[in-house]
Formats: sequence, C-alpha cells, structure tokens
Amino acid sequence: MGKAKANAGPLARRPDNSAFKQQRLPAWSPMLTAQTVLPFFYGMATVCVLLGVWLLVTVQNTHELKVDYTHAGSCDKCFEMRKDRANANQSCNCTVVFNIENTFKGDVFFYYGLINFHQNLRQYMDSRDDGQMIGRNKNLKNPSSYCEPFIKDKNGLPIAPCGAVANSMFNDSFTLVYHSAASSRVVPLFRKGITWYTDKNVKFRNPQVENKTLTLAQVFEGTGQPLYWQKPVYDLDPRDKNNNGFINEDLIVWMREAAFPNFKKLYGVLNRAIEPFTEGLPAGNYSVLISYNFPVEYFQGRKEVVLSTVSWFGGQNNFLPIAYLVTGCLILLLAVILTAVWWKFGKTGRNMEE
Repeated sequence: MGKAKANAGPLARRPDNSAFKQQRLPAWSPMLTAQTVLPFFYGMATVCVLLGVWLLVTVQNTHELKVDYTHAGSCDKCFEMRKDRANANQSCNCTVVFNIENTFKGDVFFYYGLINFHQNLRQYMDSRDDGQMIGRNKNLKNPSSYCEPFIKDKNGLPIAPCGAVANSMFNDSFTLVYHSAASSRVVPLFRKGITWYTDKNVKFRNPQVENKTLTLAQVFEGTGQPLYWQKPVYDLDPRDKNNNGFINEDLIVWMREAAFPNFKKLYGVLNRAIEPFTEGLPAGNYSVLISYNFPVEYFQGRKEVVLSTVSWFGGQNNFLPIAYLVTGCLILLLAVILTAVWWKFGKTGRNMEE
C-alpha cells in the first residue's frame, strides 16, 4: 500500500530517460544571415526569369489564328435566321474568308470556340445521365431525374441522350478550303481520334443487346432525340456508321464541360499525308464553309473558328511564362531592397542602434 502511494508522486509522470523523450536528439538550426539569404533570393530570381523566358520563347514559336464568324461575311443572314426558333429545322450555309500570313508548320488543330457560354453552372453540369451514356439498357428507357426537364420529348418518349448538356450540343459543321494560285482544294481533316481515350473507350458506350443483327436505329427504338437536335443520336454522322450513338466523337467532346465561359473544343486535326499540307498549313487565302445551326443570340455569345499549332508546352498560352517572369522580377526587387538595407545598416546592426 505504501509502495503504491510512492509511485503515485510527481516523479511517476516523468518521461523515460531517453534521447527522444528528453529531447536530446541532434538538431541543426540554420543561421539566417545576409550571406546565406541574399544568394538564395538572387538564385531564385534568376531561375524564375530564365524559366519564364524559355517558356515565352516556346509559346511564341506556336501559331494561333481566331476567326469570329458569329455574323461575319455571309453568316449575317444565318445569325438573323437563328434568332427565331421557328427556323430551327431550316438549313443555312455561309462562308467566311481569311488569310494566313505565315505557314503553320507541323500538326495543326482545328477548334470551334464559344464565348460567354457557361458550361460550368452546377445545375447544367448535373443535367445528364452517365449511366445512360455508358450504355446501360435500364437507363436508356428510364433516364435519371437529373435530366429534368430534358427527360422526355413532346411525344412522351424518353430522350437519348437526356439532359441539358446533350440538348445544347454544338452542331455547326465546317469545311476548310485552301485557295492557291492554281486552284482551290478542301483541307483534309481527321475527324476521329479527337477525344480522350478514357472517354471513348470507358465512359461512353452504346447499349448492348443480345441480337447482334439489330441496327443502331433499332437499338434506340422507343427513344426520342433531344429537343433542339436536328438528327437522332444514331444518325449523327451518316458518313460513318461506327461514329454514331453515344460513341460519336463530337458528342463526347461536347459532353466534357469547359471550366470557363470562353472556351474552344477540338473539331479536327490536319491530315498531313496529302500535298500541299505535308509541312502544315501553307500561307495564303482560306475560306470556311459553315453549316450555321447553333444559335448564340439567347446568351449574348459569339462563335469562332480557331486554328492552332502546339508544342510540348501546349498551345499558345502566355499565362505561365508571364507568371514566372513577374515572380522572378518581384523576387529580384525584394533581393535588391534587402541588399540595400543590409548595406546601409551593416551586418551587426550598429547603425540601427545609433
């Protein structure tokens, strides 16, 4: 009894006499002096500036051309026509002419761009049925409630694909034409292989049926097309029956929502196997023949065609190079100020005591 009371004293709570618990482990505490801090600041400033210059030169070696066709050239009549939804099923074609001053060497990517279209709204992004897009038969005829109000058509048929994202799919089409001194010829574009691999092979699949002889139209029988579509999902690309349904690449590209209201999405890639495009897009006069379907008046938006080359760093984006340059300059300025302070007051700070 007496021994138990002795162990309950203040010494019973003392940590073990070890280097770890008694905090006797070896430690290193750097002495921050002007001779160690200032070289670090100058070194960081040099690294940031050099990286910024390198990235800026890399970006400047890429080419990008944007052509706004909202109501440019003969597209003005189509723009006015699309203001009225009653004309939604009427076709309208127009042409926009532009010039490329310098050759776009290497791979050239053809994008369509939208301005002031907010794909990043939460309710808009949720308005889809991923189970339907992955090919689940139960979701094909019974879409998710998230698709409301784009879940059934006027005849009461379930919409495939349902939801606001699919319903607002961009449906302009383009033909790029090169006008040389001798003749005019269509610029060949790869229209397949423009999606992410995981999207094409994992996230988007057509419904599977036991009867393999059924056509895609029969597979989607009993469903309706989105309200603002001009074609059903099984006939989006009449030229290629393997590019229809939920695996249509234009649909897949559109369904990956953009993070900002001004964005561009890939439409095609230059086929460099055909002359005179083996080196890229030659300088000269071009025109784009446009099937003008997508209205932008309702959200005060604009449409554009974007031609761009890329490097290992990506497309023409100056943000990161400028960020490195600004950061490097700020660090250099801070280093100069600290150097002046140290030079004036001295290492020991005696001048500050006087």
